[in-house]
Amino acid sequence: MERVSAVRSFGGQQLRFKHASAVLRCDMHFSLYLPPQAATGSVPLLTWLSGLTCTDENFVQKACAQRAAAEQGVAILAPDTSPRGEGVADDPEGSWDLGLGAGFYVNATEAPWSEHYHMYDYVLEELPALVAEQHSVDLERQSIFGHSMGGHGALSIALRNPERFRSVSAFAPICAPLQCPWGEKAFSAYLGMDRELWASHDSCELIRRATSHLPMLVDQGAEDSFFEEQLKTPLLAAACQESAYPANIRMQEGYDHSYFFIASFMDEHVAFHAGHCAP
Repeated sequence: MERVSAVRSFGGQQLRFKHASAVLRCDMHFSLYLPPQAATGSVPLLTWLSGLTCTDENFVQKACAQRAAAEQGVAILAPDTSPRGEGVADDPEGSWDLGLGAGFYVNATEAPWSEHYHMYDYVLEELPALVAEQHSVDLERQSIFGHSMGGHGALSIALRNPERFRSVSAFAPICAPLQCPWGEKAFSAYLGMDRELWASHDSCELIRRATSHLPMLVDQGAEDSFFEEQLKTPLLAAACQESAYPANIRMQEGYDHSYFFIASFMDEHVAFHAGHCAP
C-alpha cells in the first residue's frame, strides 16, 4: 500500500493511498480520513460510497466531512467507484453511466465486466481489512453511507449484511434499480438478465426480505432533477412502511443532487453514525 498524499485537517490526517487490489485485479486509489483520536486508540470506521462519474477525491474535497469526523472521532474511508486502468472494460459507447466510474457496487457475472468489476467484495471485504491492518480502526464498529449510485451501494450492502454494520444512511440513493433506467442498464450489463439476481441488490426488495433492522437515515433533495425517473424515493418509503422497517426518510426542500446538498447535511449523518458506533 503506497501513500500518495497526506494533509493535516481538523487535527487529523486526510490520507490517499494506492494499492494493487486482488479482488479487482488492478491498481486502485482510496482516501482515508483519520481523526485526531486515532493517534491514541481505535476509532469506528465509516465507509462512504460515491456516485456516478466520481472518484474517491470528490467526497474528500466537496463533502466537508473532516470537521464532523474529527469532532465525533470516526474514520471515513472513501473508495473509488469502479476498477480502473489499462485493460479494464469500459462502455464501448463512452457513456458515463456504465463502466469506468460506474461500478454499481456489485460483483459482475457477465463478460467482459466479470474480469474486474467486483466492487461488492472490494468494499465489503478487501478494502476494510487492508485499512485495519495498518491503521487504528475498529471493524466491529462499522457504518456505511453514500450518495446516488453510492447510496444504492450503501443501502444494499448494509441490508445484505446487517451483522457487519451498526447503521446505514444515504443521500439521494438509487432506491429501486429494478425500476429505473440507470439500474436496468447497469444490472443487465453486469449481472445478465436474471432479475432475481438483480433483486438481491435492490434496496426496496431487500427491505421486504429483511429479518433484522439497522438504523437508517435517508435524505432526498426535493429539487433533485433525477428524483422521479432514477431515484424513486417514494418506493423506498413504501417498502419501509409495508415491512415496518423503521427508516427516517427526509425530503429536504430546495436542495438538488449536488455536493452542496450533501455538505449541508453531512454533520448530521456523521453524528448519526457516531451515535450508533459507540463502544
